[in-house]
Amino acid sequence: MSTRREFIQKAAGAAAGVVFTGCNVPGIAHAQGTRKQTIINGRRIKTIDIHAHCAIPEAVALTGRDPKSILSPSTRGSDETFIVFEQRLRAMDAQGIDMEALSINPFWYGMERDLVAKVVQMQNEKLAELCAAHPDRFVAFASLALQYPDLAVAQLETAMKKYNMRGIAIGGHVAGVEFSNAKFHPVWAKAEELGVLLFIHPATQPELANRYKGNGWLSNAIGNPLDTTIALSHLIFEGTLDKFPGLKICSAHGGGFLPSYAARSDYSCMVSPANCDANIKLKKKPTEYLRDMYFDTLVFTPEALRHLAAEVGVDKLMLGTDYPYRWQDKGVEHIMASPFSDEERIAMLSTTAAKLLGIKL
Repeated sequence: MSTRREFIQKAAGAAAGVVFTGCNVPGIAHAQGTRKQTIINGRRIKTIDIHAHCAIPEAVALTGRDPKSILSPSTRGSDETFIVFEQRLRAMDAQGIDMEALSINPFWYGMERDLVAKVVQMQNEKLAELCAAHPDRFVAFASLALQYPDLAVAQLETAMKKYNMRGIAIGGHVAGVEFSNAKFHPVWAKAEELGVLLFIHPATQPELANRYKGNGWLSNAIGNPLDTTIALSHLIFEGTLDKFPGLKICSAHGGGFLPSYAARSDYSCMVSPANCDANIKLKKKPTEYLRDMYFDTLVFTPEALRHLAAEVGVDKLMLGTDYPYRWQDKGVEHIMASPFSDEERIAMLSTTAAKLLGIKL
């Protein structure tokens, strides 16, 4: 196996095989060759987007599927389904995003072992090549084959020590199995040992497909935040976070619905002890675990962002846009327009992510 140094040398200047998924950014004027800058109190701030997607079409092709099959229905036509490297940089510059932490939404949790090993390896290698070639613009979260925890542990070690990944991207569950299941404990132990950030990006729940039918794209609008809410709640109530107190978790979409109604969790076992396991003795109130986690800022109003900060702590928030999907194409402006101090805005836009991801400012 080649070393991390050898890999980076080999990858320098290489970005082939990586394309970015999604659509062009509407409503933002962009002058060729210029980058929107964020200045706070005369200080140029390096903005870091913790929540940005891409895809590796060759990895999807290994499965025999059309690469477009993994994309969200929010993408619009072939011209907007895959964005090439130069287009991504122009979009980032137009939004005032200096760096993106790239992640790939898991679509491989149901694959058999040999195939998923190849898919994950290709994705991690291609992302690492891109980041090594453009370290001023990109870092990346590794993919893991979580359905095979022993394989995932080995992939995690390789991703961090050879490919210089800055964390791992995981879903909201693994083919219906919660992250709190003991089978995943070796993965969380390794992540804790290496100080790795886990970026949770949800999907929907197949068992609710019938209820999501109808107008409004409810499988995403409701289903994605609900998926995160369930995942985090299990990690709390099953005692997983007590077993791995050093685990670093960042949740997309502001943590789903949980921070908006978290205090109810503090009362559930008091109201209905029969529905709680007397053998699981949590070390803190459920709401207190939220202040040990991190969240992106992808909520939709200044008041929502203020409330999220009040619940989890402003020092736990990081800029997230969900690019290239059109949920939030003004993530920087969203933070700047919300009721925070300049230093708090700088933390959300830059310093918190830089510390967690090992980015030099």
